[in-house]
Amino acid sequence: MVLAEARGRPLQNRVTPWGDVVAIALRGMFTGNRGIIHDPATKTLLTRRWASKAWLVCSCSYKDYRRDVMARRSWTELFFYDEAVALAAGHRPCFLCRRSRAEDFRAAWASGSGSALPAAPALDEILHGERLERGRKRVHAPNAAAKDLPPGTMIQMKGSAWTIVDGWAWRWTDAGYDGAERAEDYEGLLTPPSTMRALRAGYRPELHPGLVVARGDRS
Repeated sequence: MVLAEARGRPLQNRVTPWGDVVAIALRGMFTGNRGIIHDPATKTLLTRRWASKAWLVCSCSYKDYRRDVMARRSWTELFFYDEAVALAAGHRPCFLCRRSRAEDFRAAWASGSGSALPAAPALDEILHGERLERGRKRVHAPNAAAKDLPPGTMIQMKGSAWTIVDGWAWRWTDAGYDGAERAEDYEGLLTPPSTMRALRAGYRPELHPGLVVARGDRS
């Protein structure tokens, strides 16, 4: 699919690592959805922030499909800065447009949890219980030193969201990644525990190119 965004002010369709859907100018590497949560007449969100337990991370380009953002009563196109942010928000790879990555994720999930390969609805049910608490983002208690967390895990540290890579914590902002610090004490995990186990088992989320390039300064 190829997505055409409305011109002018940003729509409220960017997803933060806390799972909030906000109106910021930050562009995204991935699109995705949680069902229909917008009014196509006004291109604004409804009160609810999900209509399905299947929270997906999709490719912005798939075959020759073309979609105008929030133009019809189909799924609401959301955007993620990179896959680490999407996973932290509680989404998982789509089995349609990102089939191979979804299969990699499912295999790593099974390996990390010591279970059989789960069906997509089973993934969604578990993630729904891990990503939310009383309707809001659930921040999980730390379960390992930050420097030992698998690459692509996102944590809450000093009130901000950070992506862990090679023992360094990279701060996410509404303008992109902004500097790095040695990963130390942190308040909690933004990435759901089941997803983090998949990361420990070898799944590697696709990180923003700016972070990948900047990592060279820290090696």
